[in-house]
Amino acid sequence: MQLLLDTQAFLWWVEDAPRLSRRARRAIAEPGNDCWLSLASCWEMAIKVSLGKLRLRSPLERFVPEQLVANGFRLLEVDLGDVSRIVGLPFHHRDPFDRLLVAQALGRKLRLVSADPALRRYGVELVW
Repeated sequence: MQLLLDTQAFLWWVEDAPRLSRRARRAIAEPGNDCWLSLASCWEMAIKVSLGKLRLRSPLERFVPEQLVANGFRLLEVDLGDVSRIVGLPFHHRDPFDRLLVAQALGRKLRLVSADPALRRYGVELVW
């Protein structure tokens, strides 16, 4: 299974937070599944760190690569196709980061690991 973790799911996994659902935790831990972190989530974390809304164990430029390696996750780049796909998305959700993650999940046939049930309205398969 190909999984795209939203920003919260990634952080909750890294922190071993109880807020991550059991189903999501099992899917992420499954050795046969590939887990992806979008560059959009890295951008969102950078903004939250700069606003003082998020504190990481180390600077973002070290934290993300360390966690990708430690967890066997892959970084998903953002391309023009992802951005263009957003044009056709209805405004079920206003968060620009979530909209980009939906576009990436739809375009690449990934399942999105997210606690946000509103994202189902886009037809993306959620794991939660």
